[in-house]
Amino acid sequence: MKQKRTIYFNDTRHFFLYTLEPPLAMEDIWRPVDEAAGTCVDTFVYSVEGGGGLFYPSKVGRRFGGIDDGKRGSYAWRAWKSLQDLDERGLDILEVLIRRAHARGMDFFASLRMATYYGMDPALLVANGGKGLGAAEVRDYQFEILRELATSYDTQGVELDLAAPGGTAWFFPQGEGEVYAPVMTSYLGEIAAMVRGRPGAPGVVGVRVYPTEEMCLRHGLDVRAWFAAGVVDWVMPMVYPYFVLDGDMPIEWLTAAAAAAGVSVYGRLQPWIRDESTGAPQRIHADTETLRGAACNFLAKGVDGLYTHSMSWPLGDKERSILSELGDGERMLQGDKRYVLRRRHEEVAALGYDALLPFEIPAPDPQKRYPVPFYIADDIEKAGERIRRITLKLGICYTAAADRYTLLLNGVSLNAEVCLKKPRDPLYPYEGLELELHLESGWLHQGRNLLEIALDGRPEGLEDCGVSIETIEIFVGYGTHPGGLSPRPGTESPHVF
Repeated sequence: MKQKRTIYFNDTRHFFLYTLEPPLAMEDIWRPVDEAAGTCVDTFVYSVEGGGGLFYPSKVGRRFGGIDDGKRGSYAWRAWKSLQDLDERGLDILEVLIRRAHARGMDFFASLRMATYYGMDPALLVANGGKGLGAAEVRDYQFEILRELATSYDTQGVELDLAAPGGTAWFFPQGEGEVYAPVMTSYLGEIAAMVRGRPGAPGVVGVRVYPTEEMCLRHGLDVRAWFAAGVVDWVMPMVYPYFVLDGDMPIEWLTAAAAAAGVSVYGRLQPWIRDESTGAPQRIHADTETLRGAACNFLAKGVDGLYTHSMSWPLGDKERSILSELGDGERMLQGDKRYVLRRRHEEVAALGYDALLPFEIPAPDPQKRYPVPFYIADDIEKAGERIRRITLKLGICYTAAADRYTLLLNGVSLNAEVCLKKPRDPLYPYEGLELELHLESGWLHQGRNLLEIALDGRPEGLEDCGVSIETIEIFVGYGTHPGGLSPRPGTESPHVF
């Protein structure tokens, strides 16, 4: 049964056990829950394993701890020492968090990385030549941990983390995913029967999957077969190494199939708009307008809620304000939005999830147009004169101010528009320019749009050189009073910027 949710995820480590100094006061233990409580977040998802054992006093699986873990560094020591102290105080960290989440009005899901099973024979790991979840003993081991999480704790259910690689390891050997897809479907059926059939209220089964159907099938995740068999309750599409906000994730296939099956889909809002993988010198957290744009795109594509994590920590007024908006789609639609097109991440591209940006225009050619499709959730026509500003920004490397371009938006030329130019990167102002164009409202459509770029000519001495289109973003700004970007009836000239 589909259910609307606003989800915040904590991975236990980065903004909790690896960071807070032991011994933990109760306020410290409650912190992962409390920092999201009182917003629109109604569901808290908590990772119970980080590659080195379980972060709770499991009776069936290997716990995080021991001298090897304690010596990995100060961050791992903090986690190990905190868990040891809690044992001595008779506190089960998972139980404390669950009770706190329920007291603060949130459902609680335990998330388990399905491809790491610390404590078993290392030869079973795919990285060491093993079969991973293709081996029955690995599936049995993980099943017992899931049983413990679903039946020994008062969780609302479990999330199976099948995203790989990066944050977790491969769960099936590469190239054998299609062979093991029926095994995974059957395994999920066993898990679903156990979770839903537990004593008391039936539990819920969520699964992390890939954004495209081709990626899912290649790696053994036959999502349509899961829907047909009724073995999952919700799915969340993602690619692990990519933490840069992807507001145009191609998930229409997933939301359509899930809607027909009565399964929920939750859109993942990654925390950054730039990081080292995109050529930025450091990670840059997404601002409110950019998160709002991505959230509205997801909702327009049919998701049943939003799923976010790793916001700038500790969460302050800005982050809590964003979390308060995520559960109110109507409010977000009426706010300013920035749509930032996704850039290529080489590791993710190798998995089959590539991006258009950046791309090279090798030399001037007025006849060669480079298409850039993008999606926006704003109903420009309906908003009318409430829209006060629409801008298109292009970050272009190796360009000169004298370069000549043709820009078409949905077939309409933008060449007559005012174009403001400035260095695209203040640290390296000589490497390129940012072009900012102010647009008329009638040129954008709700849904899919198409920008076409051509490099018509370059000044003498640069005729044989190319440029690189690095970044593209669209800003849609609203006002409280009518203003409009289009001519008013009866006027002869357009709005002047």
